[in-house]
Amino acid sequence: MDALSLLAGDAATFLDSVWASRPHVHAGPADNLAALLSLEDVDHLLTGTALRVPALRLARDGTVLPAGQYTRSATLAGQPLTGLVDGPKVLNLFDDGATVVLQGLHRYWPPLTRLVRELELALGHPCQANAYLTPPRSQGFAVHSDSHDVFVFQTHGTKHWQVHQSEGVREVTMQPGTSMYLPTGTPHAARAHDTASLHVTVGINQVTWRTLLSRMVGDLLDAQEYDEPIPAGYLDDPSALVSSLEEHARLLGKRLTEHDPEAFASDEARRFLTSRTPYVHGGLSDRVQLSELDDETVLDRRPTAACVVHAAGGQLRVLLGDRELRMPLRLEQPMRLVASQDRISPKDWAGSLDAESRLVLARRLVREGLLRIAR
Repeated sequence: MDALSLLAGDAATFLDSVWASRPHVHAGPADNLAALLSLEDVDHLLTGTALRVPALRLARDGTVLPAGQYTRSATLAGQPLTGLVDGPKVLNLFDDGATVVLQGLHRYWPPLTRLVRELELALGHPCQANAYLTPPRSQGFAVHSDSHDVFVFQTHGTKHWQVHQSEGVREVTMQPGTSMYLPTGTPHAARAHDTASLHVTVGINQVTWRTLLSRMVGDLLDAQEYDEPIPAGYLDDPSALVSSLEEHARLLGKRLTEHDPEAFASDEARRFLTSRTPYVHGGLSDRVQLSELDDETVLDRRPTAACVVHAAGGQLRVLLGDRELRMPLRLEQPMRLVASQDRISPKDWAGSLDAESRLVLARRLVREGLLRIAR
C-alpha cells in the first residue's frame, strides 16, 4: 500500500476533496501503522542509542522543559559530547507526566524515512516526522495550531483529540490504526487515556503559489539592471522614484508575460527531485554483492528514490530525488523500463544493450542507489 493510501484511505478522493481544506479521519488496519513506530522502538531509541538534542524534547502541561533536565555530557575518542539524552532521566520525567517528543524521525528511523519519502513523491511537498509519547491521563501541549498541514496516526494506546473547526469543536478518539489529517492552522489539543499514548505526526511543508511565484520573480530580478541604485533625493521628493519605478515594473511585467511556464514548471520539478537528502539504506550490502551481479540478478527499484527520465539537449537526464544522473541517449529505452517497473533484471535490457553493457548499467544504478539487489 502506498503512503498516501495508508494515511488517508482512497488517495485520489482525498486529493480531490480534502487536501488543504478540512480535517479528515481514516481508520485502517492497526498493524500497518503500528509497525512504523512501536512502543518497543521508542524504548530502544531512548535507552539504547545515543540521541542528542534537538532530536528529543520534553513538554508537560503546555510547557517545554529545559534540556538540562534530561541531558548529560560525555567524551568520544577524547572529544567532548554535549546534549546527550540521559535515558533514566527521561523515563523519570515521563513518570512525572512529561510528554516525550522525538523530532526529525524521518532522518534516522528507516520505516518513517520510507513513509515520508513516498509521501513526498506522491504530493510534491517536503515532509517530516515527529513522534509524541504521552503518559497516561496526561497532556503535553495546550490548544495550538501548526504552520503546516499534518497527518497524525496512532501506534500505541488511545488519545482523545479536540479539533477546533468553524462549526465547533470536534471530538476524535485515536486508536492504533487511526490516522487524521489536519490542514494548516487547525487548532487542536490531545490528552492520553488510561494508558501511555504514542502517535506520529507527519508534517507537510507546503510549497505554496506564493513561494513558486516568488521564485519566478526572483529569477527574473537577477537581471543586471535591477542592481542599479535607486536615485538619491527621494526622501524629500518621493515622486523622483515614480518614472523609474514605472519603467522597471513595466519591464518586469513584460518579462513575466514572456516567461515560459512549462520550462519553469520543469525546473521546479527538477529542483525538488535533486535536492532531498540522500537515503540509500542497505547500500553497503548492495556494494558488497556487486561482484556477484549477473544477467539473472533480480533488482528492485528503491522505494525511496524517484526515477524521472528526460531526454533533452542530446543527453538523458534521470532525476533520483537527491541528485541528477546524466547519461547517453542510447540508454533511454532501458531507463524508461526501469522507471516503469518495480523489479527488473539486466537480461530485460537485452533488446537494447549487449551483455557487458547491461551489467555496467546495472552496477551503476545499484551504486547510485536507484536499484537494490533483491533480498
